[in-house]
Amino acid sequence: MSHCDQILEKDVDSSPTATTNSSSKNGDNGDVVINARAVCRVCKCLYREPKIMQCLHTFCADCVRQLEPFSVSSGVHDGKAVPLEGEPPSAVTVLCPECDSEVDIPLSGVDGLTTDHLALDEVFLETLMSKNSVVCDLCSDGDAEKRCEVCSVNLCEFCIQAHRRQKRTLSHTVQCLEDLKTQGCLSRPVLCSLHPAQELRLFCEPCDLPVCLECAATFHRDHRCLPTRDVIDHHGGHIRDLVTGRLRPRLDQLEESLRKVDLSQETLQTRVDAAVDEVRSFARGYASAVESHCLLLLRRLEELGLQRRSHLHLQRAQLQQALSDTRGGVEFAERLLTCGSDAEILSTKDVTLRRLAVLMETGYNPPPEAVCPDEGSSICFLPQESAGEVAGYPMVGVIHTKTLELSRCTIEGEGLQRGREGQRGEFTLVCRDFAGEQMGRGGEAVLVSMVHKEKKDCRVEAAVVDNNDGSYSVSYTPLEPGPYSVWVCVKALHIKGSPFVLNVRRQVRWHRGTFHCCSFCSSGGSKEARCGCMGTMPGGFQGCGHGHKGHPGKPHWSCCGSTVEASECLPQSVITAVGGTITAVGGTGSPRGHLRTVEL
Repeated sequence: MSHCDQILEKDVDSSPTATTNSSSKNGDNGDVVINARAVCRVCKCLYREPKIMQCLHTFCADCVRQLEPFSVSSGVHDGKAVPLEGEPPSAVTVLCPECDSEVDIPLSGVDGLTTDHLALDEVFLETLMSKNSVVCDLCSDGDAEKRCEVCSVNLCEFCIQAHRRQKRTLSHTVQCLEDLKTQGCLSRPVLCSLHPAQELRLFCEPCDLPVCLECAATFHRDHRCLPTRDVIDHHGGHIRDLVTGRLRPRLDQLEESLRKVDLSQETLQTRVDAAVDEVRSFARGYASAVESHCLLLLRRLEELGLQRRSHLHLQRAQLQQALSDTRGGVEFAERLLTCGSDAEILSTKDVTLRRLAVLMETGYNPPPEAVCPDEGSSICFLPQESAGEVAGYPMVGVIHTKTLELSRCTIEGEGLQRGREGQRGEFTLVCRDFAGEQMGRGGEAVLVSMVHKEKKDCRVEAAVVDNNDGSYSVSYTPLEPGPYSVWVCVKALHIKGSPFVLNVRRQVRWHRGTFHCCSFCSSGGSKEARCGCMGTMPGGFQGCGHGHKGHPGKPHWSCCGSTVEASECLPQSVITAVGGTITAVGGTGSPRGHLRTVEL
């Protein structure tokens, strides 16, 4: 390493610790704020041997060495590729501290990464800007005033004269340090790592590397090496084309997308904040409405309690008065009969009989079952019932005060009057109060029992479903035809009309014969044909004819004699009563067989 590079490295190592601010102005506390481009993002100090990773982020070489490997292959030891015996060397992969990208360390280690010369320029500028004076790098006695752009050393006035007198440095360009501070940028030569005194002025195309003159004469003597100024347009233009033609539009597009996302986030947050305010306002209003509704319900309960207590108090007073009057009349009559003489009884019988008659006819004497003490069972709270609106808010929860009246309960649906064998039947029980209004709530103990009147061991299971609105759906499936006695009870008491009578008919019987005018004609004149009607052929033939006795005078079914075409076949009992003995239908499927259904 040359003396100039050693001086530069010394300046970098002795630089103050960097802060994270990106501007170059004094802070509120008087501390100097350093340019962030000269600061390593890991150690927060000025760059020392800055290395560029594959993701184009720069860190100090020592900071990269301290990164823990993300993936370690065989042959990797202590962050460096160490080939094992019989195995090729493998690289270490680390995660970039800036972008979290996976970066492969070269086989030669961290030293194989490209040096960031722009970062070195930024370090020098930052050092120059942060110090009021710079010591001369050659004599170390006086303050430096200028800097050699080729040697990258700071020189005092005396050393500048000496620098110009040397033949090797005579043509070097020297620039004032104050001008460098004003420009804010530094362009310094890049020196060869193998020959520190040589600048990288050539570019080897086969190796795709910048080289110095000595490297070109020794290591690249058979390669085509061109001056860097001749190839910079090609390679720099390629980078420029990628940046200008591809990446810059993408960058603008990403920035626009990011601005839209930021704008959407702001809009979203604004809308969320507005919705939060709306929810809180709604909640406060709703809570106030619920509180008002609660007070209304409590006031309603208080009024109901007062009303019911007044009614009970009045009823109690009436009962006490009636009891006192009746007890007085009974005690007087019993004392008269027990202690009085015949004359005393006869002399007071008129007034006694009149009083007893008044007590019997006009006295307050309700039956015990009619005097039902109101223990409050009819008062209940229904939290799911709609209660309208309060201050524009929908409310639920009402006070239910209806009392069940068995005499007002009704049955809806035809399933309680008639049913069909093997088919599901349904009807609905509607529980009502004294005014005939539907209760509006469920919970009553409803019992439905169905027993066959002729077959006492035949019962039908009935399913009762509480609809929670005062109605109860009842379904059943009878397996036997005939009359059934149906008990419908609420709270173990029959409703009005219970027990009911349910008539279950047989399954639908479809006609198995022929709808015709007479069996004689339909059978082609066969005298052996039999018909379900009561008509007979003259001469004792079994088939019926036209206009004879027993003939219905219209088309009829040969199986049962019914004169209705679109109807079900008459029940077996009807056929037996009308036509005689039933015989099986012939299995041949012929028209004549369909006629042989009833034997007269």
